[in-house]
This record gives sequence, structure tokens and C-alpha cells, in this order.
Amino acid sequence: MIMSLDSGGESEDRIAPVIPLFGGEPAPGVGRPSSPVDRSGAGASDEARSSLSPPADGQWRSTWDDDPDDAVDALESEADERTRTEREIAERNLTRKLRTRQLSVSEARKVIAERALDDEVIDAVLHTFIRRGYLDDRALAEQLVRAAVERKGQGRTVIAQTLAKRGLARDVIDVALAELPDDDAERALEFARQKVRAMRNLEHDVALRRLAGQLARRGYGAQALDAARRALAEAGE
Repeated sequence: MIMSLDSGGESEDRIAPVIPLFGGEPAPGVGRPSSPVDRSGAGASDEARSSLSPPADGQWRSTWDDDPDDAVDALESEADERTRTEREIAERNLTRKLRTRQLSVSEARKVIAERALDDEVIDAVLHTFIRRGYLDDRALAEQLVRAAVERKGQGRTVIAQTLAKRGLARDVIDVALAELPDDDAERALEFARQKVRAMRNLEHDVALRRLAGQLARRGYGAQALDAARRALAEAGE
């Protein structure tokens, strides 16, 4: 309570003005509080209230300047970088394999697939190597046929099986076999003549069985037995 003197010199009791602490208008002549926001949010300005409300999509963000598309772009960029790295490793691995032996497209696909790559990326790598001439199934088929005939003395059946095991397509195999001369009988006899020399001390039936078996395993089906008999006959003479 404040004591004051009036003009007549008599004292008069007056009550000090009350400053509102929790909202409401202050008493006349009293200044407004420095902050418009109280603890309960009552009396806050529209701008202050909007800063306390969640965004329209219900997701809080660290700053209002963040763009969700930026985060998606960052993830996509990281994924693209991983794909580029995996592709480079796959290409190096395939190049290293091709330095030691010729591969079919099917075999090359298995090498590339060892890395974490999508089918589209694998196809793209294969296309690049084919376009550059590093992969050629037809050339590989011709090479295998030539080695089978000239160095191994193999017949048509085994040659076809060898090409299929290398993952070559049926049409590629047919073209390669069609280029073979129809001389299986002659090649079977030539092979039998070379092997019969080591069977001179065997009985005829034993030598015939062994020699025919060797010819059959090299792909000379119908010609195996006839070639073995003829070679043994020539050796006996």
C-alpha cells in the first residue's frame, strides 16, 4: 500500500496497479510484457503459434529449409556410385579371366554376376565386351572344334557335348558341327591304328573291347566297333 498526500495535506490510501502475469490486458498505464508468449501459449501471436505447430504432413524436420527431394537424390546418388564401383570390379575380373582362356557369353555372365549388379547392368557389360570383340561364341566354337579334331581325335558326339558344356547356344553348335567334314569313320580308324600297337600282347577279344571303348568315349559311336576290328585285323596281318 502506498501512502500519499492530497492537496489538502490529508493522507489517502491508494493500491498499486497490478501487472497481469498470465495473460490478459495490463492495468491502464502499465506497459505490456516484453514477450507475447506465456507458458501455456495463451496470448501468443499468430507467428509464434505457427512455430509451435507441426507441419501439414505431420513430419517434424530439423529446419524448415530442408527439402525431402534432396534426401532422395542423395540416396540415389549413393546407389549409383555403388553400382559404378561394382561394375568396374566386374569388368576387371572378366578381363583377367579372358587373359587366361576364351570364354563364352554364358560363362562371362557368370563371372559378372558374382558382383551385386542388376540384370540390366550385366547385359550392358556383356554388350560392351561383345562389341569390342572380347566375346565371340561362334569363334569359340570353331576353336573348340579344331582342337577336338586335330589334337584330341574326338568324334562328333563328344565335340557337341563339349560345346554344350561351355554354354554355347544350340544354333551355334549346329553351325560349328556342320562345318566338320563327314569323316568320322576315317578319323576313328586312324585313332584305332595308333592305339592298337599297345595291345599286341592282349587276347583279341580283350583288345577289341578296350579299343572300341576308347573310340566310343571319344565320340565315335557307330564307327567305334568297326574301326577297332579293322585296326586289329591290320595289326594281325
